[in-house]
Amino acid sequence: MQPVTRVEGRAYPLGRPNIDTDIIIPAHWLKTVTREGLGRGAFETIRAEPGNVFDDPRFAGAPILIAGENYGCGSSREHAAWAMADMGLRVVIAPSFSDIHAGNAFKNGILTVVLPQPAVDRLLAVAAEHPITVDLESQTVTTPFQDRFAFAIDPFRRDCLLKGLDEIGITLEMDPAIAAFEARLAQDQPWIGGAAG
Repeated sequence: MQPVTRVEGRAYPLGRPNIDTDIIIPAHWLKTVTREGLGRGAFETIRAEPGNVFDDPRFAGAPILIAGENYGCGSSREHAAWAMADMGLRVVIAPSFSDIHAGNAFKNGILTVVLPQPAVDRLLAVAAEHPITVDLESQTVTTPFQDRFAFAIDPFRRDCLLKGLDEIGITLEMDPAIAAFEARLAQDQPWIGGAAG
């Protein structure tokens, strides 16, 4: 997983509330056995609307999405997080998130930032024409106009995102301790490891 420390650039100013996982990635895209390519189907129903933000060249490749309340509601499909990651999203800012979707986003290296509605409204206005910056180390979202919005995040999730660690990476960080335990176990209780004849 790629570390998330500071993400800056244009942001899709979506702002809509109740974007569910079926809007993020429609069910007919779930037949794939790989995560690659799901970004093509991301927000397909919104992309069918004329003048939508996802097909606006000003926001092409934006790493940030600004949404409305209750983002990621609906089913627990992890494909929604896979699709967002495949389209290049690193951060989603909203007044609230579905707990399951926020967890899936975290597990896929996407930072979910909860801010009050007035802060989200300000960011939507700025994002229409200017970049924004999300700094996970300082836990702030800033604009070129000196706006500064602090956000809270679970310390464990913050540490994992800063280091780029998923569950496998966390386990591998403990490799020296695991190897030392296995060596002691093999010496003290060889019958457990199958070394005894």
